[in-house]
Amino acid sequence: MASNANSCPCGTGKDYAACCGPYHDGQSLPPTAEATMRSRYTAFSMGKADYIKATLAPGFDEDFNDEDFAESAKQTQWQALEIRDLIQGGPDDTEGWVEFVARFRLHGRPMVHHEKSRFVRGGETNRWLCADSEMNPKAPQRVVAKVGRNDPCPCGSGKKYKKCCGA
Repeated sequence: MASNANSCPCGTGKDYAACCGPYHDGQSLPPTAEATMRSRYTAFSMGKADYIKATLAPGFDEDFNDEDFAESAKQTQWQALEIRDLIQGGPDDTEGWVEFVARFRLHGRPMVHHEKSRFVRGGETNRWLCADSEMNPKAPQRVVAKVGRNDPCPCGSGKKYKKCCGA
């Protein structure tokens, strides 16, 4: 995807003014949990602490520290956002989850932040708010059945494993 100097950091390929800019300026609210996640990533990349705080659910905003954020923003170069999974979070939903990977450099070292965030609609404006997160979510563990040499072949041929796929 080609990018230009005005490309939004969130990775949609749109200009900032037509993507996350209106959310940051308070002209409109993100319509989905994914749009909120993208706008939060962009706010992190641009050092917009007020927007980050405004998109935190009540109770979660208490841990936010403006000075820590400002110090971190000076030392961090955000590079890319990858949305891995979406569960609900559409325009008509009240809750949704966004799994994402954010790549960045901290003190010049490449870093990866993998998170699954829960978003809820809330507040007087019914805006999407980040309500919870799980760091480094893991995919369900794959279970592999062990096949013995004389067991039926799992391919469904009707032959013994040793005479079919195990040959």
